[in-house]
Amino acid sequence: MLLHGEGFLHWPMLMGNLQGAQVARSSLEEGVPVPRLQKTPHAGHRPESYEDMEDLEYPATLYSVMEQHLPSHCLGASREKKLAMLERILAKYRPNGERAKKHREYRERIRHNYQPLHEDLYTLDPERFFVGSFLDAIKDGSEAAIRHILIEHSPGVFTFNMLKPAFCSMMLEEVEHFERWAQDAKVKVMRPNTMNNYGAVLDDIGMEEMLNLLMTRYLNPMAAVLFLNVGGTSLDTHHGFVVQYAMDRDLDLGFHVDDSEVTLNVCLGKQFEGGDLFFRGVRCDKHVNGEARPEEVLEYSHVPGHAILHAGRHRHGAKAITSGQRTNLILWCRSSEFRELKKYQRDFSSWCGECLLRKKERSRRLSSAKRQL
Repeated sequence: MLLHGEGFLHWPMLMGNLQGAQVARSSLEEGVPVPRLQKTPHAGHRPESYEDMEDLEYPATLYSVMEQHLPSHCLGASREKKLAMLERILAKYRPNGERAKKHREYRERIRHNYQPLHEDLYTLDPERFFVGSFLDAIKDGSEAAIRHILIEHSPGVFTFNMLKPAFCSMMLEEVEHFERWAQDAKVKVMRPNTMNNYGAVLDDIGMEEMLNLLMTRYLNPMAAVLFLNVGGTSLDTHHGFVVQYAMDRDLDLGFHVDDSEVTLNVCLGKQFEGGDLFFRGVRCDKHVNGEARPEEVLEYSHVPGHAILHAGRHRHGAKAITSGQRTNLILWCRSSEFRELKKYQRDFSSWCGECLLRKKERSRRLSSAKRQL
């Protein structure tokens, strides 16, 4: 029996639960696929020792024992990547109250000890940070002005030029500065989500107010025009973070949907090749695994400073980067009102492509039946 916080984890029971915590790599979830633990340990496999690693949430021996149950294709990964896999599995079984407490302590430690590199980033200066075309469209506020700066590459996927190079450079430097501080201070960085092993939550390092202003003042006017059917007029909370892709880091991102109503994704740079985004249509929970229609299929190549705006339920992923490093600023914008109302709805044909198609098919069948009477 393993002591953890105020409770206990019983090893056989834990292993039984964890072995069921598997999602196929190609399936779609609101989080990312995690490996499925095998029922029996791999004979002859010598697991890593995690005794020297800082800030482990569980006893180091637990990670070593769990490693022996990883799928064979995971055993050759680096120790850091295996640890990330194991922690993502364990996170599913961490009590919510304990997770919140750990997060609060993490934020407090950053707030009291981290000295920002670019303090200007923590307040939003529109004239310094935004390109003129974006700023003019938001100041105008009309639907015509907003649509004028947009390119709609496929239904519901919009791109536009947004950030000046100076902002992109400062943000890249700030994230690298934070990573160095965390390493020196032996602070384990909490990653943005279960999908990404690299990157940082910008809200955690003090940018929450700045990002909230970005959402309410600059993104809400666009979302109200473009995403009326998915809560675009009532965005009230956000989750802001950066993600990093490189040959020695995460290479790609599995097919998924975001935990948001509207997602802003801005490429910050640096030099890179590959890593295209791909989109496959908006779907409700019931139809999230369905096939995409030809008009929903899109691949998009990132351009530093350019933003992509799409519904959170728009299925997407990122292909493998082939060289260099790519860092993106992501803002998941959420609507409490939309989420509450969605609990009582059964018809999502106003935004789910499959629901709409089936509704049209039912309507055609009814019309055909009436004509035959």
